[in-house]
Amino acid sequence: MAKPKKTPRPKAVTPKGFRDYFGAEVTHRNEMLAKIAEVYHRYGFDPLETSGVETVEALGKFLPDVDRPNEGVFAWEEDSDWLALRYDLTAPLARVAAQYRDTLPSPYRRYAMGPVWRNEKPGPGRFRQFYQCDADTVGAPSVAADAEICAMLSDTLEAVGIPRGDYVIRVNNRKVLDGVLETLGLTDDEDAKKEAVLRTIDKFDKVSIEEFWALLTTGRLDASGAFIKGVGLTQDQAQNIGQYMQSRCETAQETLGLLSQMIGNSDSGASGLKELREMAELLAAQGYGPDRIVIDPSVVRGLGYYTGPVFEAELTFEVTDEKGRPRNFGSVAGGGRYDDLVKRFTGQEVPATGVSIGVDRLLAALHAKGRLDTKARGPVIVTVMDKARMADYQTMVAELRQADIRAEVYLGNPKNFGNQLKYADKRESPIAVIAGGDEFDRDVVQIKDLILGAEIAKDATAEEWKDRPQQVEVPRAEMLARIRQMLDDQS
Repeated sequence: MAKPKKTPRPKAVTPKGFRDYFGAEVTHRNEMLAKIAEVYHRYGFDPLETSGVETVEALGKFLPDVDRPNEGVFAWEEDSDWLALRYDLTAPLARVAAQYRDTLPSPYRRYAMGPVWRNEKPGPGRFRQFYQCDADTVGAPSVAADAEICAMLSDTLEAVGIPRGDYVIRVNNRKVLDGVLETLGLTDDEDAKKEAVLRTIDKFDKVSIEEFWALLTTGRLDASGAFIKGVGLTQDQAQNIGQYMQSRCETAQETLGLLSQMIGNSDSGASGLKELREMAELLAAQGYGPDRIVIDPSVVRGLGYYTGPVFEAELTFEVTDEKGRPRNFGSVAGGGRYDDLVKRFTGQEVPATGVSIGVDRLLAALHAKGRLDTKARGPVIVTVMDKARMADYQTMVAELRQADIRAEVYLGNPKNFGNQLKYADKRESPIAVIAGGDEFDRDVVQIKDLILGAEIAKDATAEEWKDRPQQVEVPRAEMLARIRQMLDDQS
């Protein structure tokens, strides 16, 4: 009789494009989200949590490829309907605003935080699941709502630890670019060509100005030698677009004056300039000057999606890339006005504006600047010398917790005391509490400074630490006070 085949063991691997987060990473993210939520709350925004699953129909235009409903998203068919993990936090907002329009206040101000999923090819620093943090106002047609989002974004960056001078929020308007394209003879009647121009403009900061002009005109060879077809504009048209993309001046007034010369008689362009001027005035009135927020025509964030103002938060300090080369850190947040969002559901135009912060990018920025402690302090460990005294150890740990000190009793096999201290080291524990039969008889405890112990082991000398003993014996009644003092000394 043949032996039954063994069931193969599953491989303990993280799926491609995903990652696991431990200890300090999760703590830092939660702390950042709490700081962001505090700013949003102060501005009067309410939290919203939506389902992690939406219908593909609701995602609609937000899908990377509408004709292939599972392309770009994680989707599956259920009872003849296609469902998908949410691609972003904006599409769910559109559905909520339409579904609950009779009960929600108008304007509706909400913020949302959570993971989103993209079924895209992963790469270095590019994952299929990541956190977003959005804030949006639905139902406010005034650009005062856009200006408020920019001011709130500025306050948020400073609240999480990005000081003034290390960031700039750049503001543009889709209508202004439409006006410039209109003066060049590119109208909505030439949708395909106009869309090609917009896609090329989106690459402006990724290529040289010469390569940019080539892409707008006759095309160019890429690094591999392959030919990239150009849009087919004339040299004059391409040069005008290049000038537009580089038309940011020292002051908002100078930039707006230059743009007014480039839009000709375009009504759309004039409307966009009026909105930018109003935003600049509103922001200046609140104290948000060019040291924080600037008018910058080179901001092009997905211009096919936005209908008015667009904005992007860029970190201006340098970091070193994987090849050791210095580069600017770049964008960590962006958004704008999208007045066609809810119209897909209701048939009526509903004005909306908002911003999305890339939480992982922002955390990476703080880490690059050395503003995050990569190790979170672990709990105080109450070791177990006598299993029969477990109730006494639990009394100790309860006393510490009630004093708001993070603490735990060692719950592994207490037979080998050395293993308990190794466990404390792995937990990055600052202190170990030690008490056996002798200590209980004398009503004392031993308190071991594990941080100091690590320093002494590293330096191989205890001379400079003579005034701070590595382990002390204190009366049981003084345990809490002494641990508090030691934790303060370690800070």
